[in-house]
Amino acid sequence: MRFGMPWPGTEVAREAEEAGVSAFCAAEFADHDAYITLAEIVANTEHALVGPAIAYAFSRTPYAHATAVRHLHAMAPGRLFLGLGSAAFRINRDWLGVPPERPVARIAETVAAVRAWLHAENGQKVQHSGEFLSIDADVRAPVLGRLDVPVLLAAFNSGMARTAGRVADGVIGHGLFTRSWWNDVVRPAVDSGATGSGRGERPLEHGWVITAIDDAAPERAVADARRMIAFYLTVRTYDPFVAHHGWQGPVERLRAAFRAGDTDGMAKAVTDEMLTEIAVCGTTAEARAALAARADALPHDVGYFAPPTFLVGRGRRAAYARSGFALIDALPERATEATGQ
Repeated sequence: MRFGMPWPGTEVAREAEEAGVSAFCAAEFADHDAYITLAEIVANTEHALVGPAIAYAFSRTPYAHATAVRHLHAMAPGRLFLGLGSAAFRINRDWLGVPPERPVARIAETVAAVRAWLHAENGQKVQHSGEFLSIDADVRAPVLGRLDVPVLLAAFNSGMARTAGRVADGVIGHGLFTRSWWNDVVRPAVDSGATGSGRGERPLEHGWVITAIDDAAPERAVADARRMIAFYLTVRTYDPFVAHHGWQGPVERLRAAFRAGDTDGMAKAVTDEMLTEIAVCGTTAEARAALAARADALPHDVGYFAPPTFLVGRGRRAAYARSGFALIDALPERATEATGQ
């Protein structure tokens, strides 16, 4: 497994590469664009695997996704992956102004249309005809040529995970993932989709791990991790995950606290069991032990050790990113596998 992290900024990233971090991803939200961030990553790294994890699939046309990837590939050949996510219902409807219905079917077709642009050879039309998208582009300029960049889908529930296995090259797991959710829900669904597609390769696995380490103030690190978990769980998309683990009671309490604006109450509603199953936090020693205990609950290919962002300032996030370097050799077998040594 490669040790990766969400882009921490140029200064921290230089230290991260020197420490052994070998992958960076660009996330997306209302105040930061995945592809602009990715351009910054490409310009300030030399060898790391890089890509959006994730870009909102429906905020751009397939053309826009593919041209961004082609542009960045010219700057960092062989280092890119493309991670796409369907986004929540209300983000599509209320923020992006796009149809929110049937996201699984829409993203499957989006992958096909993006690949039509990425796989097009010079002199060929770029064509795709589907239920949601129609492309018939005769590009009379020598700017194409097949580009094989892995396309991954953010997949939380089984339907999207099955689609990731069927139409994409793999899956990006959420920071909420637990051992049971990976092994009992997501991996079987991805494998089922991949088997049905007829492809022989094992689907790629990337995934986020909520990580907060502070030896001087471990209680604050734990509280930040609890708040991050609580913030994620305010979204009802994750209800099947909550029911799978039997966490309905704590989640109802944290959602009530969220509605009341009580962020401390949100954190307190996250139980010790939830914290242990989801996050890696506390002191360095505690985090290393927690990571070792979760060895079979981590993504096979790239794990992004992600500092909490909910009510956490940039300075503290940078400190959490640096403290995460201590985890790089916590799993010796996987560290050796990632570096090829």
